Amino acid sequence: MTMDRHDHWIAGRAVSPHSGDYLPTLDPMTTRPWAEIARGDAEDIDRAVTAAQDAFPAWRATAPSRRAETLWKLGDLIAEHADELAQLESRDAGKVIREVRGQQVALRNWYHYYATLAHHMEGRHIPHDSRTLTAITVREPYGVIGVIPAFNSPMFLGAMGLAPALAAGNTVVVKPPEVNALSLRLLGQLAQQAGLPDGCLNIVHGYGHEAGDALVGHPLVRKVFFTGGPESAKAVTARAAAGLKPTVLELGGKSANIFFDDVDVEQVTNGVIAGIFAAAGQTCVAGSRLLVQHGVADELVKAIGERTRRIRLGDPTSPDTEMGPISQEKIHTGVAHRVAEAINDGAAVVAGGPDAPIPDAGWFYAPTVLDGVTNDMAVARNELFGPVLSVIRFQDEDEAIAIANDSDFGLAGGVWTNNLQRAHRVARQLEAGTVWVNTYRALHYGTPFGGTKTSGYGRENGLDGFAEFTQPKSIWFESSTEPMADPFTLR
Repeated sequence: MTMDRHDHWIAGRAVSPHSGDYLPTLDPMTTRPWAEIARGDAEDIDRAVTAAQDAFPAWRATAPSRRAETLWKLGDLIAEHADELAQLESRDAGKVIREVRGQQVALRNWYHYYATLAHHMEGRHIPHDSRTLTAITVREPYGVIGVIPAFNSPMFLGAMGLAPALAAGNTVVVKPPEVNALSLRLLGQLAQQAGLPDGCLNIVHGYGHEAGDALVGHPLVRKVFFTGGPESAKAVTARAAAGLKPTVLELGGKSANIFFDDVDVEQVTNGVIAGIFAAAGQTCVAGSRLLVQHGVADELVKAIGERTRRIRLGDPTSPDTEMGPISQEKIHTGVAHRVAEAINDGAAVVAGGPDAPIPDAGWFYAPTVLDGVTNDMAVARNELFGPVLSVIRFQDEDEAIAIANDSDFGLAGGVWTNNLQRAHRVARQLEAGTVWVNTYRALHYGTPFGGTKTSGYGRENGLDGFAEFTQPKSIWFESSTEPMADPFTLR
């Protein structure tokens, strides 16, 4: 069977790989290849980075209104092609079509928001004791930015880097994940249609240890934005440090979703489900640790188990499916191993587990609820990136906070309570970059997002995210015509 081949996008056109090699991209429903992507190497990266560097002076000098107009059009084009983009990501990674399509439509708002910020690269006037000295700051783009998004939502996660980068006047080279790469390849063409000058956005496919490493290490790349796991991030930051390059890292999580005993179980059950089983658990903010107070634990766990067993598994491109397959065999294998380990350690299967029914084909793992988990078990310490919920019971507020913070990760957390004072106290004490109260998995282009501890550093979205793509320059003016009084002292 002949499969479609997808080349790099460099300097405004499709470019075949320097090596001539292509990688298969697999359909998680069939576990078989359905397309091929170019296998990029250092030569391909160099070509893309050079194109971005060549395009940078003109794009930096482009009027903010023009940059804003281009990004606004790109947002509209992404929304217009939402169905096509969603089909690509759903088939490539197994995510349900309605969630992926919703992301593509929402990206219009992300690009429109950053289009408006192109007008807000504003500096400051710094007061000084001297009446003749004036100091101001201006904000300037870095130059070529390397963006490496994760496989679970490449268009969505990629936009958090490349949209503000372009708005600020930088140019970009994106290394898509080798799993789920095709939507970003289409983005290059849409950007050209929107009027983005050739070379401002370049897409180079390939493995992380080949194309990704070459991108991070390229001397003309000025800053790197990486989304992925902590182990991969260590390699990225080490490579970037060799070139003294700043990085922004959005990494994994083992988020605590905390339920106090004053909640209405019927009203909050879907909050648990949304936190862990949406996207088959393949989301960095997954509320994979359910911390529930003893007074409501039995009732809530029973309700969650019943709802979990009703989750509809199947073809992710079908509008009726609620959970598709896991995107990769290695993740599927890891999930199965961790569940078996947890059962051996004493956890009890409430729903799902290794013996639950699943579709005959595909990398499916049944949505699983494990009760009796303790926070020292491996299933509670490690990010599985799969549909497994670990139930940990607690007595009081102090214990809940202690358990939640006893983790190497610190990306997100949830607090469910009808007590407003408790909600404030707990939210402030959780070691996490985002805390949701009485909801979960809410994101907004204007609200900063990022992690603490091994969940990363730096911020995406909002004014904080935009600031990551510019750096301040201080400029001093002396208005006095008198000669400098003492050349050997600071002014």
